[in-house]
Amino acid sequence: MSSDLLVDLHYDLGGDDSPSAALDQLKLVQSKQWPPDDPCSLSKSGSDIKCLSATSHLPWDDPFYDIARHHIVEVAGDDNFGRKVIVFNACRMPPQHQLDHQKLLMYLKQTLDKYVESDYTLIYFHNGLTNENKPSLSWLRDAYREFDRKYKKNIKALYIVHPTMLIRTILILFKPIIRYDDKLRLSQKPSAVPGPISPTHSPALPSQQFGVPLSTLRNMAANSEGIPQVMFATIGFLQQHSLQTEGIFRRSANVSLVKDIKQKYNSGEEVIFSQEDVHLAAVILKTFLRELPEPLLTFQLYNDIINFHNVDSRSQAETIRTMLMSLPEENYAVLRFLIKFLAQVSAESEVNKMNNANLAVVFGPNLLWGQDAAMTLCAIGPINNFIRILLDQHQEVFTQ
Repeated sequence: MSSDLLVDLHYDLGGDDSPSAALDQLKLVQSKQWPPDDPCSLSKSGSDIKCLSATSHLPWDDPFYDIARHHIVEVAGDDNFGRKVIVFNACRMPPQHQLDHQKLLMYLKQTLDKYVESDYTLIYFHNGLTNENKPSLSWLRDAYREFDRKYKKNIKALYIVHPTMLIRTILILFKPIIRYDDKLRLSQKPSAVPGPISPTHSPALPSQQFGVPLSTLRNMAANSEGIPQVMFATIGFLQQHSLQTEGIFRRSANVSLVKDIKQKYNSGEEVIFSQEDVHLAAVILKTFLRELPEPLLTFQLYNDIINFHNVDSRSQAETIRTMLMSLPEENYAVLRFLIKFLAQVSAESEVNKMNNANLAVVFGPNLLWGQDAAMTLCAIGPINNFIRILLDQHQEVFTQ
């Protein structure tokens, strides 16, 4: 998922659940602003969507298998702030008579229930919704009633991609009315809490760690292998305290704390995590990788990785090894350091529930994205698959 589409958000909206604040979290993304090759910009025919998986991540006997197999609701990864990104694809909804819409609503709630206690982002692809597959008005009413404050309080952004003229018109008409109602509501309170202040961007510091090329950080590395200070410190801490933490790397962290830690690293200050900060340290590690000017796996390898599924399974390890040898020396060293650590995490997966497949879902979007910063939904699957295979065969790949 393109992180550039997910960073233009307020840093802290959790304290105000007013209708006006909710509108501030909603953004419309026109077709020309979204990659033309994402699933929801393709033909409305399900058979034309080549990137869809034929199987579900749920076992066939799961009560929600018949819903999940359509991939209407997906967890696409994390945004720049470690917030989970949930995607709803209207284009993947089959005709009305082939889908239990009530069960779809329950499946959506079950998916959100795993993440709504932390900050999250919701993306809705509207293109592909037709008279044949759109739900009834009564279903929409039921859905509105089901999603109470529990689901609204921590949502940091709602993106509507490919909105129709009707949706845009409704928002334009109702936004002033909702804002006026919100103003009346706030005027009845003893005091009003001021809205969030947009973040300011400080100039780069001599000790800058985030958003700096690995070639530059190599000169300030924490060890002889050229591992950047942020990675060396966070991974060292996580090795000691997180290997048996259930769901490590799946939880988000307080945005203000993430900002503070980043500022300390960029200022050259010492950062000391407490044993309770495992999820914060995990988010810092992912954030560091995501904010590199070029992904760790580089733009040069993007096409090879996207097409890696064509490689015969018997030669995958050798192919990956050859691909990685083209990486800059500092990239290769950092990747090997990271993969070795993730292998340690996966080795404890019976306890932490983070096997290679789960780790690939978390780290895939943080290790590779398109050169135009527009990683599409179709690209997420191949990238995650490559990372999973890399983790599965890391001993054969990193032979030295």
